[in-house]
Amino acid sequence: MNYIYFTGYDAEHAGDFVFDITEGYNCHLLLITHTPARFRIGGTTEEYPAHCAMLYTPRTPIWYSASTDSYSDDWVRFSSDETFVKSFPQTNRPFPISDPEYCHNLMQLLTWETSLWTGASRSCNHARAEACTDQSDGNDNAVIAQLLRILFLKLRDDALHHAVSSRDHDLLMLRRQISNTPELPWTIRKMAEQLHISPGHLQLLYKQQFGISCMDDVIDFRLRKAKDLLAYTEQSIAEIAEQCGYKNIEHFCRQFRKNTDTTPGRFRKDLQ
Repeated sequence: MNYIYFTGYDAEHAGDFVFDITEGYNCHLLLITHTPARFRIGGTTEEYPAHCAMLYTPRTPIWYSASTDSYSDDWVRFSSDETFVKSFPQTNRPFPISDPEYCHNLMQLLTWETSLWTGASRSCNHARAEACTDQSDGNDNAVIAQLLRILFLKLRDDALHHAVSSRDHDLLMLRRQISNTPELPWTIRKMAEQLHISPGHLQLLYKQQFGISCMDDVIDFRLRKAKDLLAYTEQSIAEIAEQCGYKNIEHFCRQFRKNTDTTPGRFRKDLQ
């Protein structure tokens, strides 16, 4: 059985729009965004492109906002004990949808049919009365239930595809962390633990994604930082080595020369 509590399409908000329900709802919330948006997940706020879907499960904290000068989405709040909802492959994290227009049309039809069932005008773009969609209650309810099922089967395909490629996002975020903080004591084991995969699997995926091993990438980012510090500061080579994650200045100098064919001192002098 399904219960549609509220549903709407083409909801529009200004650029300062923020939706914040700390305790979440006692039901599911499905969003399909038309514009870029920010979502807060596990305390971290990330920006996502337009045309993403997000299925919030009951009692999950909800926070999302506009990330440009406007925000627009389709949405439905509902309860369901259907398998296609209970076993949905990705919840509480946005994923891209492959056919936004098709999903939008389904949300539009769902809103219209819910409005008709609850006695609202068919011309409205939202329905705010509760609608039971138990198929045993009549053809109108069966239509709503079928629309919800079709929508979720379509989104399931996109979520499953994203589940395969979502590791790409994790790898990109890991590489961004390395580039921003190369001085940290990065190890293959720590990186693998962060992505919840084995060290061997991490090394394979990282090389496939970026064409370089993860530890060689750490070294590359450390030396890029070292070059910037040599060029734009007057810090000593020992201080620069420490800021770039090297505990031993000799190790830093050897690695610098190996990768640049010059010493840190000569590199700085040549820039003068």
